Amino acid sequence: MEEKKIKISAVQMCAAIGNKKSNFEKIKQLTSSIQKTDVIVLPEVWTAGWSCEDFIGSAEYLENSETIEFLTKIAKEKNSNIIGGSFIRKLDEKTYFNTCPVIDRHGNLKALYDKNHLYSYYGCDEGKYITKGKNPVMLTLDGINFGLTICYDIRFPEIYRAYRKSGADIFINCAAWASTKPMQWEMMTRSRAIENQTFMVAVNQFGPMKNNETNLGHSRIIDYNGNVLSEILSGEGVIQSELNLNEMYKFREKCTILKDIKESYEVNII
Repeated sequence: MEEKKIKISAVQMCAAIGNKKSNFEKIKQLTSSIQKTDVIVLPEVWTAGWSCEDFIGSAEYLENSETIEFLTKIAKEKNSNIIGGSFIRKLDEKTYFNTCPVIDRHGNLKALYDKNHLYSYYGCDEGKYITKGKNPVMLTLDGINFGLTICYDIRFPEIYRAYRKSGADIFINCAAWASTKPMQWEMMTRSRAIENQTFMVAVNQFGPMKNNETNLGHSRIIDYNGNVLSEILSGEGVIQSELNLNEMYKFREKCTILKDIKESYEVNII
């Protein structure tokens, strides 16, 4: 079997609320040291920071998006595919999406994934401002299949199982996950990888949000068996791992758990 590997670089950063220019400079700075990587992954809403009431002010039409233009330049300079975290995409005056753009190493926009599950609890009102995405999105980069998710999506194992059944090799979760939920982040990032025998790249923001809350950080790259290959707990920085897909495929052949899934789990209520 031909050797199949891919090098992933994940960027953890602290976004300035509502200051797109500052956040662009931060990403430029953090990615400047990245050398010879195949994929760069950014966190959720890094352009605006996590502040739902500020989302609309940062929104961009796709046709003249400065975020897409900025990421395209980095992709070409680094000769790397970029999974661009997310930005607020404006469709019209009433419709806004929390959108993950994917740009290939040649600067072509390959995919857009709109966040399927919107977090609207404990004082967060994402669903008040943002429209829910319709479908999961899987795409191929350098011959490897990536399933895209954003933050709160990780609480829904159904989307990851759908990706796995569709042939996903690597799950991506770009997040702005609060520091009040560290155990949930720790458990679910591992669980989605283990239950689907699939690599997981979970990239989170770090540092202050609005209303005296903070992002957790703890970005991590996890293998198909739940082992952490690389992680950064706090602060800003870049983590990297080279993922060996052949090893994952061999493991799946030995432990064929997905074949044991029943067609139906209709519950007998007694």
